Amino acid sequence: MRTLPDHPLRYAMVNELHARPFPVLTTPCQVVYFAIKEPKEARKRDRDQDRAHLITLLDHFGVNHPEARATHFEASLGKTDLKWESHTEFVTYSAFTPGLDARPFDPAGATVLPPDWLAKAPGQTMVAMMIRVEELPEDEEKILPMLLDCFVPESLAVSYVLDGAAVIAGDFRIDAAGFMRFSVFVRKKTGTRRVGRIVQRLCELETYLAASMLGLPRVWELSGELNALDPRLSALVSGLDERGESAEKVLHELLSIAGQLERLAVETSFRLPATAAYEAIVSQRISVLREMRFQGRQTFAEFMTRRYDPAMRTVRATEARLTSMADRAARASELLRTRVDVERSAQNQQLLQSMDTRADTSLRLQHTVEGLSVIAISYYVLQLMAYLTAPLSEAWHLPKVWLMAGSVPVVLVLVWAGIGRLKSTPR
Repeated sequence: MRTLPDHPLRYAMVNELHARPFPVLTTPCQVVYFAIKEPKEARKRDRDQDRAHLITLLDHFGVNHPEARATHFEASLGKTDLKWESHTEFVTYSAFTPGLDARPFDPAGATVLPPDWLAKAPGQTMVAMMIRVEELPEDEEKILPMLLDCFVPESLAVSYVLDGAAVIAGDFRIDAAGFMRFSVFVRKKTGTRRVGRIVQRLCELETYLAASMLGLPRVWELSGELNALDPRLSALVSGLDERGESAEKVLHELLSIAGQLERLAVETSFRLPATAAYEAIVSQRISVLREMRFQGRQTFAEFMTRRYDPAMRTVRATEARLTSMADRAARASELLRTRVDVERSAQNQQLLQSMDTRADTSLRLQHTVEGLSVIAISYYVLQLMAYLTAPLSEAWHLPKVWLMAGSVPVVLVLVWAGIGRLKSTPR
């Protein structure tokens, strides 16, 4: 019996691996799918509003509610099976209904999700699609004429998938009713889970394709801002050795450009990496379909190569350009900072030399003053001595002049020694 306690997230993480199973679909059937997204800051949206919107639909059909923190939910709405999923930026609704409408892709089939209820969704439509699943005709030559009646021939993509288990087709265009449309022709005896996987991958393919394409308009805006900053930055960098302006003035201008580039990097710090992540999912979803060419038509992978990949390359190139310009600005700023430091060091050196000169002059002046001070002090001392020695000169019968003359060297030496001793005494 195991006694070691479990990590508190152990079961939650394992359950997350199995949280979004593929639907189980019988043929024929039709699918209505919506991905709903807030136009701005969708990752910070109030997810309780998404749940409240779902509960409104469930109450309409008298179905039990999902758990408070659920990110996925499945329920039966009459003959239609509903699948709800909450993602980082959007919410998806999938409605699976057995049987087919008499008219392919009839917009009336989308009313399995009430239009009035959809109109109150907390967000806007990012993806709306209909998928028609039917059996593969024994005469496969009949498929292409059927597809050409429903899709735009120029952009139609058709291919065998999963080792020929089914044929998928779509033109990646929005019809007059606002829906993207796909057809799935399934061979007889194909398992219901495999059919569900094909449909799920088509839904994910279109959803993540739309999500990744949201990065393109932001890149267009970013390119315009970079186009305005690039000449300024290039002029500053190319003129580092030629400009007669103050290095500090140029540095301030360069730092202004670097600040704007940093702002752009922060503003796109979520959208551009998210676009790359969604692109990777699109590529992965196409690869797992294991496509084979159908009657010479372009495959989904070929369509993406021609139409989708250039957009993603534009996103990657713009992101790389932003990073490159930020790096250039940072390097140029470092060079200018170095130049400013060197100029300031030279100024400081000149200041120190000037201070040394002034200190030397002050020292010489001090020595001069000290010499004059010795003479002045000696003079006053001798004046005092004249009065003190007057009686002695009369007593000794010595001329006063000779007595004072003999005292001068002694007084000078004593005064000089006294001043020197005073200077050397520690304070």
